[in-house]
Amino acid sequence: TKMTKANHSLTNEFILMGLTDNPDLKAILFVVFSAIYLVTMVGNLGLLALIYMERRLHTPMYIFLDNLALMDSLCSCAVTPKMLQSFFSEESRMSLYECMAQFYFLCFAESTDSFLLAAMAYDCYVAICRPLQYHTLMSKKLCIQMTAGAYTGGVLHPMIEVGLLL
Repeated sequence: TKMTKANHSLTNEFILMGLTDNPDLKAILFVVFSAIYLVTMVGNLGLLALIYMERRLHTPMYIFLDNLALMDSLCSCAVTPKMLQSFFSEESRMSLYECMAQFYFLCFAESTDSFLLAAMAYDCYVAICRPLQYHTLMSKKLCIQMTAGAYTGGVLHPMIEVGLLL
């Protein structure tokens, strides 16, 4: 009989290599990425607050923009904090489950973004090509249904990808 050789090793963690070993450059990169993260979060959360507070902005286009800003914030939160922590951490390891969770939330945010952009494209199409029928074709109910569909697709799509990693 012929014996087959197979790799039966199991990866439990990942070692994060980082961008550089130069301590001065690490500090500069930390400040730059922290500033970008802060500007992104303040901008997106500010947009969320503005749309929530201003009643005149409760239209389909702004509902989509509101949810797009929320997903952009989630996308930033999925990766950036761990990256910033790894700049000065002595132990820059990440468990397989941490990696899979981070991957899931990043894919969730990006998939939902894509579905929301498709819904926004339909909204723009109706507004430009059928302006007289806009309020009939693009009701608030349809907008909420399309947004819910985007979130449902955003939840389900990464499950397939993460499931294939197992």
